[in-house]
Amino acid sequence: AVSKNTKSTSRSVASLASHTLLNNNSSQIAKQLAASALAQHRTGSQTGAQMEELAGRVLASDKYADATRMLAASLVSQSNKDR
Repeated sequence: AVSKNTKSTSRSVASLASHTLLNNNSSQIAKQLAASALAQHRTGSQTGAQMEELAGRVLASDKYADATRMLAASLVSQSNKDR
C-alpha cells in the first residue's frame, strides 16, 4: 500500500518555482525541480524516485544556486518516507 502523502509544496516554494520556470537564466535542473514542486502544490502528489535522486544530488553539491537548493529540499521533504 502506498502511504498517503499529506505534505504539499508551500506557497512560497510554489512562487519560487514559477519564477524559476519563467526565468530564461534558470538552469535545466532548476526548471526540472521547479516543475516537480509545482506539480505537488495542492495536489498531494509525492516526489518520484528519479526526481528525489536528482534533488538529493543537488543538495549534496555546493555548486547550485540557493533557489535551486531550496526547490530540491522541498522535493526531498515530500518524498516517500518508505523509500
